[in-house]
Amino acid sequence: MDSRKDEQERGITMKSSSIALLYTIGKEEFLVNLIDSPGHVDFSLEVSTAVRLCDGAIVVVDVVEGVCPQTRVALRQAWLENIVPVLVLNKIDRLILEMKLSPLDAYVHLTQVLEQVNAVVAQLFTTEVLGKSASDSSSVTIGGLYDWTTGLEDIDDSNIYFSPEKGNVVFASAIDGWGFSLHDFASLYAKKLEISEDELLNCLWGDFYLHGKTRKLMPGAQEKAKKPIFVQFVLENIWSLYDTIIVRKDKERLQKICESLNVKLTTRDLRHTDGKVQLQAVCSQWLPLSSAILDMVCTKLPSPSHLSQEKAEKLMCSHTQRFDTLPVPTQALRSAFMDCNSSKEAPLIVFVSKMFPVERKNLPENQARPLTAEEIAQRREQARNRHAQKSLAEVDSEGMRPLSDIEAQQTKNKEGTEDIKVEDAKPGGQESEDVFMAFARVYSGTLKVGEDVFVLGPKHNPQTALEKEENKEEVDPSLTLKDLKPGQHLTRARIGQLYIIMGRELMPVTEAPAGNVIGISGLEEHILKSATLSSTVACPAFTELLVSAAPILRVAVEPAHPQDMPALVNGLKLLNQADACVQVFVQETGEHVLATAGEVHLDRCINDLRERYAKVEISVSEPIVPFRETVVEPPTVDMVNEAIIEQSSASRKEVGANEDGSVVITTANKQCTVKIKAAPLPTEVTQLLEENSELLRAMDHSLAAGTLSGRTIETIKLLRKRLEDAWNKKSIDSVWSLGPRRCGPNVLLNCVAGYNHTSIWDPTPPSEVISSESDSRSEHESSFVNGFQMATLAGPLCEEPMMGVCFEILEWSVKASPVSSDVTQPFGPFSGQLMSAVKEGCRKAFQAQPQRLMAAMYKCSIQANAEVLGRMYAVLGRRQGRVLHGDMTEGSASFTIEAVLPVVESFNFAAEIRKQTSGLASPQLVFSHWEVIDIDPFWRPNTEEELLHFGEKADSGNRARQYMDAVRRRKGLPVERKIVEFAEKQRTLSKNK
Repeated sequence: MDSRKDEQERGITMKSSSIALLYTIGKEEFLVNLIDSPGHVDFSLEVSTAVRLCDGAIVVVDVVEGVCPQTRVALRQAWLENIVPVLVLNKIDRLILEMKLSPLDAYVHLTQVLEQVNAVVAQLFTTEVLGKSASDSSSVTIGGLYDWTTGLEDIDDSNIYFSPEKGNVVFASAIDGWGFSLHDFASLYAKKLEISEDELLNCLWGDFYLHGKTRKLMPGAQEKAKKPIFVQFVLENIWSLYDTIIVRKDKERLQKICESLNVKLTTRDLRHTDGKVQLQAVCSQWLPLSSAILDMVCTKLPSPSHLSQEKAEKLMCSHTQRFDTLPVPTQALRSAFMDCNSSKEAPLIVFVSKMFPVERKNLPENQARPLTAEEIAQRREQARNRHAQKSLAEVDSEGMRPLSDIEAQQTKNKEGTEDIKVEDAKPGGQESEDVFMAFARVYSGTLKVGEDVFVLGPKHNPQTALEKEENKEEVDPSLTLKDLKPGQHLTRARIGQLYIIMGRELMPVTEAPAGNVIGISGLEEHILKSATLSSTVACPAFTELLVSAAPILRVAVEPAHPQDMPALVNGLKLLNQADACVQVFVQETGEHVLATAGEVHLDRCINDLRERYAKVEISVSEPIVPFRETVVEPPTVDMVNEAIIEQSSASRKEVGANEDGSVVITTANKQCTVKIKAAPLPTEVTQLLEENSELLRAMDHSLAAGTLSGRTIETIKLLRKRLEDAWNKKSIDSVWSLGPRRCGPNVLLNCVAGYNHTSIWDPTPPSEVISSESDSRSEHESSFVNGFQMATLAGPLCEEPMMGVCFEILEWSVKASPVSSDVTQPFGPFSGQLMSAVKEGCRKAFQAQPQRLMAAMYKCSIQANAEVLGRMYAVLGRRQGRVLHGDMTEGSASFTIEAVLPVVESFNFAAEIRKQTSGLASPQLVFSHWEVIDIDPFWRPNTEEELLHFGEKADSGNRARQYMDAVRRRKGLPVERKIVEFAEKQRTLSKNK
């Protein structure tokens, strides 16, 4: 399935790829669409594209490493997408050969790993139930007391956990080719022990043992120091097989084992010197891995026709909508989702999760294939005709007989039927080497080649489309993605070829019924990354994919030769369409920026640009790491020494602020005065605003369009209540705007006495006007808010966005004299003056408080042996990392360390830590949070102790200053530095003779 060269070299999966498998159980046949998704954290969005198309998931866990961060992410994505997971406990061979565990110790270790996985599932279940009960107003009793018993006790959770006796767990060693479920051994031993298969299946896993005399299954194996049945009947047999083949290499005993298991080995396998080859030959016949997993998939995972109502509604409704608020024709499509109907009457519904490139030469129609008998006969006939025409032409040239008109026309027709070379058909002599395929699943109806469908963008509104359809406004079939205007999210397209995806191979088909995963060509002009295809405009656009890791690593790219810029721009467009995890945009400075999820992902994108899409030399900048700017509480005498307080007071005087930190600013024409004060937001409020940024953005767009749905209102009310609990009701009621982009983690508070502002929670204008002065101010409210948005988008430290800052507007006065918006005024229109004044006032109020940088932080999970812990901690210390906790993994000598590491210090971290620990420590980095760097960027040593400790220049002390200056240099902003330290003339060493 790993068809890329870099996948094979690194030994990791980088993209989701699909294959269709036909499997038979008894007389029943199953078609299994299996999608292999990456496990590396840099490609987690590829997992999201695969999860959206599936009804079930196979979660593979390494029994030695246990539950890793990416395992938690995969389980969370499966839970949120309402798909059923099954578990594969892999690499059991490492327990035997590496960790040297006994069968009983291995059983205890397996139970602990299974408990870890179930603990993650239980946490997801508890979070969902408590979240629903918190949003339910009925959870509060009449007396006003919260009902703490609501939720968990009333819901049955017995069917959500992994349990071997239920058949949703497979024990495996993929490298040795074996795997089994409890059902395999239960059917084997039931006849020998003369016990019913169901009874043995229920007791084969757990604290049960076999009584020696009565031959009955009894509980309490641990209490009576007995071997559990799973150890006695299952693990000891597998351990014995490994001991015979790998450790002792006893070929005589191996032959006896093969006879008892009814396994046939060839002479070549018996003579082979590598024990692994013999082990794979035995196990692949005794306990085939493919059969164990496919049996579990076919019996435990639901089919496409068993789509739950909850999942259907979640696909159709975003988190800001409720199902009953959708148009009636849209609600009627739910039954088509759930029935998975492929009849002609069923509406066509297809979801495209991503676009992936395929080389044109690898398409089935462009590959060489054996000729049929009819084609061979046709080519022979064409060869005879060409030979005959050639002979006639030779005779005619000698003047013996001229060609008749009929013969000339036949000759022309014959020549016209000759094959045209592909090179001659290329537009402009060149054709792209890649064809973009849509990776899609048919949810309803039957998709056919050449069929016309509607392509619904992620922001398609069925209500608006139905109204246009009633007004007989047809969709222009010639529209493509680049022709769409703002607000348009609907085009028409014709389906090209359909393919069944078989790993790296494609199998052409003419139609695809509901329930199949399919590849579609001919949609590259209509789909950028994902879209919904349907035969009706009433179909809603599927909800957006869940993103577990945002692209945080950015680089600026440019061609080595300026004339190659068009090729680079075109290559970036192709890369943006081909890679679901990447983001490409142009900054205000004109730089073409590539945003990726990590270093491995960045390497892959740069290689694709150079070798596949742009095919030019590319210069890559140093990684662009984002920062945030914030303020903290002013220092007090109890907290620090007087020198820092004096330094803070000096910074306030420098920006012209008052003693309380407020700033008074006036417009250029002196007609408006504003008094602003900055303060830090409570940490909980900042986190809530950051986590709900998508909801706040949807709320702002809905308010602007006047389409606020009932579900959005309920969600906003819940968010507002949580904000009031974290802050206070008065402050929340006074929130004027959020920034930047009206959905960020900064707040503009209206503390102006007598002014009734337009609240973000209630879009209706104030019903009562306090005074005429309020009327004049309300006319300029949008300009005031825009100035705040501009200030929070680029802070004064290094033009990075602000975070966690509250700007209180204490006073705002506008003179009663008429204000003209004429551009010919000396200072320009008043709206522009007000925006500039508010922006400058916010920046000065920010500078009047203690300023801090906020760094993006990775959560770093490291598994290492005890002997390399010291070297691993040294690498973390050099890179400003901080260890949160470290625990020894039970049953092994390895430690699991959780740490946080600044993103700016993380480059080449994995390579350095592997080098320093000789490969015994392997880190996983996932973006976690933003953290304040608790160092003043403008701090300088003042006291004697500080001068003695840091020196006069404090070169190594101020890490925040180094980060700030680096960002300012990259953006071309002025940096305070001394070019010439000492200006005295140097002593001339050589003497003139």
